[in-house]
Amino acid sequence: MFEKLKRIWGIPSVRKDLLFVIFLLVIFRLVAHIPVPGINIAALKTFLEGNQVLGLLNVFSGGTLKSFSIVTLGVAPYITASIIFQLLAMVIPSLEELTKEGESGQQKISMYTRISAVPLALLQAYGLIQLLSRSGGGVLTDVSPFAVAAIMVTTTAGTMFLMWIGELITERKVGNGISLLIFAGIVSSLPQQLQTVLVNYDSSNILTYVAYLAVVVLTIFGVVLISEGQRNIPVSYAKQGRGGYGSAGASTHLPLRVNMAGVIPIIFAISVVLFPTVIAQFFVGGTGRSAAFAQSVVNLFQNQLFYGLAYFVLVFGFTYFYTAVIFQPQKIAENLQRQGGFIPGIRPGKQTEEYIGTIMHRLVFSGALFLALIAVLPLILQFFTGSQSLVIGGTSILIVVSVCIETAKQIEAQLTLHEYDHV
Repeated sequence: MFEKLKRIWGIPSVRKDLLFVIFLLVIFRLVAHIPVPGINIAALKTFLEGNQVLGLLNVFSGGTLKSFSIVTLGVAPYITASIIFQLLAMVIPSLEELTKEGESGQQKISMYTRISAVPLALLQAYGLIQLLSRSGGGVLTDVSPFAVAAIMVTTTAGTMFLMWIGELITERKVGNGISLLIFAGIVSSLPQQLQTVLVNYDSSNILTYVAYLAVVVLTIFGVVLISEGQRNIPVSYAKQGRGGYGSAGASTHLPLRVNMAGVIPIIFAISVVLFPTVIAQFFVGGTGRSAAFAQSVVNLFQNQLFYGLAYFVLVFGFTYFYTAVIFQPQKIAENLQRQGGFIPGIRPGKQTEEYIGTIMHRLVFSGALFLALIAVLPLILQFFTGSQSLVIGGTSILIVVSVCIETAKQIEAQLTLHEYDHV
């Protein structure tokens, strides 16, 4: 490991890129501590601790929601816009054509995504303000129209600023910028969580702490195993002849990943779980049956058992849904047949499509079950330990480990490319 770090530091271009990325991440953390005026931070912290859904939203905002800084929305609106355009590209022919145009088409889609992130950020800011104003905890000290508009514009501008930083990081090719921003937010909260554990340390519960550490290690091991796990399907290519000369057939494999959807299903599930609570908050302050029904909805999602089951089912279902959107066995079978490739023992065409689809369904079941368990891991630990301080954020671990693996691969690719340039 130290030898590899020495190699990285010894290459001026890679060293320069890494220092630039670190500098941008420091800027992000500094901006994350500039609060928006008119917010009671102590009341906000108390409110977030009692709300599991907003706690998850805080993770994907990069940890900026708990301080309600000028970048409190984080990159969540941009992620939502990206997901929307990924789905639209599957059903709108014009967008699908753009995805096939290479870099120029991708640039246009990226531009549309940035533009769409602005209204999404304004809408999310307004919904968050309404949710906090109806919390009854005195989180917002000023709810005048001018103050609300100022918060919406400020937080939206903060999101655009983070989008710009994320793109600058991505251009350096040492990691995905958006993922690294979320990673930095999660890692920055670790010292405070460690301090909470040490303050609440009780020597009589030493077994609980040992079990907690064991679960952390097993969770990290499981995340690495599932993130890197794949099924290799053997593929052979028929012998080809051109101008009287023949070329021997080649053999390779088709890799199918266990977790092809990444953390996207968790993001979808958070959006769905958050939506009923946000809508219900608009009617809680009213009168009559609508107010009573809205309060019952809020109470229902505050119930740990219902919330855990709903979250588990949504993550499991969305994993199948998103994998079906991005992975299409029919196109893979057509491409193999067009290139003269075939799976040994399987007829090209329809049988190949069914074979790949069957294997993918089995892999998706394992990936979906793993993601769902990771999502509800904090609730499971709270149920068995009864501790609020010893909580493992399974989603946070999944993001951190995935980002580390992706960044390490990109840096390794940069090192390999530099070695080839000097051969």
